[in-house]
Amino acid sequence: MTVGVRHDDLRRRNRAMVIAAVRRAAQPSRTEIAAATRLSHSTISAISSDLIAEGVLVEVKPAEAVLTRRGRPQVALGLAPDFACVVSIVLTLNQLWTSLISYDGVVTDETAQRLPTLTMGKAELVEAVIGSVRDLLRRNPGRRKLARIALAVQGVTDSRDSRLLWSPITPHGDIAFAALIEERLGIPATVQNDCNMIAVALRWRWPQRYGDDFFAVLLSNGIGMGLMQKGQVFTGTHSSGGEFGHMIHIPHGALCRCGRRGCIEAYAGNYALVRAAGGGGDTDPPAADIGQAEIEALADAARAADGRERAAFRRAGEAIGYGMGNLFALFDPAPVAIVGPGALAFDILEAPIRDAIACTAGGRHNGAISFATEPDEMPLIRDGCAMTALGFVDEKIAARGIAAAA
Repeated sequence: MTVGVRHDDLRRRNRAMVIAAVRRAAQPSRTEIAAATRLSHSTISAISSDLIAEGVLVEVKPAEAVLTRRGRPQVALGLAPDFACVVSIVLTLNQLWTSLISYDGVVTDETAQRLPTLTMGKAELVEAVIGSVRDLLRRNPGRRKLARIALAVQGVTDSRDSRLLWSPITPHGDIAFAALIEERLGIPATVQNDCNMIAVALRWRWPQRYGDDFFAVLLSNGIGMGLMQKGQVFTGTHSSGGEFGHMIHIPHGALCRCGRRGCIEAYAGNYALVRAAGGGGDTDPPAADIGQAEIEALADAARAADGRERAAFRRAGEAIGYGMGNLFALFDPAPVAIVGPGALAFDILEAPIRDAIACTAGGRHNGAISFATEPDEMPLIRDGCAMTALGFVDEKIAARGIAAAA
């Protein structure tokens, strides 16, 4: 009996390795899969035949035929688009973005809508999320193999990926999104912090730069961070963790959207830049929703003259830099992705960020710290949700030889 269990575990593990290799390489040959997994060619052949028969993989003709030494073109393998599909939901301040993704990772349909998240009731907000999925499925009646829903939200989620604990986008806390979605739609769901999903997407998109260890810093209306450590997204024991924007920069300082004072976000968030550049006081109530055009105009003014706009960006850079320097004193420095609208002003922010880092214990490695910018965070959050949901399908459904839900 023990041998049988071990054999089943080995089979599932090998199938999962093959599926993961195909997902990473898009359309690899069996030879390339063998090289990536270090499984024997006979094992790859047997597993791929089973996965093709089960509708998980398909044979495809690559754009340019890969030749063996004998001159025969190798047949590539791809993920079967119709084996299953997943839904990615991104809920941020006043915006809901819902996407339908086929098993091969292609977005087949998506919608974006404006929502007054700050004034909606809890039940109304949940209904908007569930309704967006229903509308998506109604427009795609042939996509009945929905296997997983992944919701990313701005704020703190629990460590079990099931609840929104707190968010600046809604006055309501402790929303059991995952249970409510599953109850209403009958599909398992997860709830994730949006910055954690950015980190997942970066690792999938650019593994050469964003490997096992890196930081993804979101500069938008809020300030957030996704931290990848040893190939795993860093989370807390009770919550999603990584609340970089709400680390204290100056005790009892500027008023933050979270209601506390002195947070990094209270100096570096979009509303903080507008407040400081406009001559407002640090305890003035934060503006609810600052558009990207307004931040771009502030950045242009900061580049043109050394006035209040440039001072606001300098102060924001210092807050970010001191926070990152303190993190680098705990974690070894690693590549940093600056994501979101703030990335468009990174030419103004970089010098004060580096100067502040140099003043901290983490500044010992200042020269080794590299930055890259990604101005559009929404596709990254969506793709992180997609890869999280598809990873579940790969490991829990396809690798186990279970048919996708009808």
